[in-house]
Amino acid sequence: MPFTDLAGALATLERLLLPGSCLVCQAITGPRDPLVCDLCRSRWHRLPEPRCLRCAQPRRFDLPCRLCREWPESLAWVRSGVWLDDSARRAVHALKYEGWWRVADAMAESMAAEVAGSGEWILAPIPLTESKSRRRGYNQAAKLTEALARRLGWSWRDDLLVRLREGGTQTALTPQARAANVAEAFKGTATADGLRVLVVDDVFTTGATLTAAVQALDTAGARAVAGVTFARALEPLAGPHD
Repeated sequence: MPFTDLAGALATLERLLLPGSCLVCQAITGPRDPLVCDLCRSRWHRLPEPRCLRCAQPRRFDLPCRLCREWPESLAWVRSGVWLDDSARRAVHALKYEGWWRVADAMAESMAAEVAGSGEWILAPIPLTESKSRRRGYNQAAKLTEALARRLGWSWRDDLLVRLREGGTQTALTPQARAANVAEAFKGTATADGLRVLVVDDVFTTGATLTAAVQALDTAGARAVAGVTFARALEPLAGPHD
């Protein structure tokens, strides 16, 4: 079969397999992206200004930021594309639990807007354990990383971080418990030595996971480490951010 015919057949098959409505609002979608409609993407809210220069948390008044004050010095900064409201949460759920990995393309658009002017980094996804990756079928952070790399034209690697253990769900844990849950959960590999690494994950709540990953990369010799997520919890559990 000629290549053009094969490409057309694959495109037709994709249209049949993909949902006919937006994964977020269930409205019928157009040809640009059948997974998330333009209206839903326009409703994803960026974090407002003014923000903390380091963690990007919106600030009230002119007081020191309390969210990132105890972060390790090796974590340069963290950015998040949108607030984790109901619409963004639905996209995360579709990516993470329902097998719709192509939704990462739409999610990466807002992430790219936050980091495009920061110089070029090597992108690295937060890893899963092998058993969890097999159960899920893929690593959602890796899908986000791949989509972000395409948008920015940057390189990405999945061999810079290794997950040593799975700490279980963090949803109902306090900030202190979250930190303990991921303590020493990651190991940076020798391939990170001397690199500027931007760690990618789906959701930022307290920063415990990113902090643990950054410390592992710093120990492995990374020259600089920062982080980016698609969404940020509306009320971070780390305490007041003013």
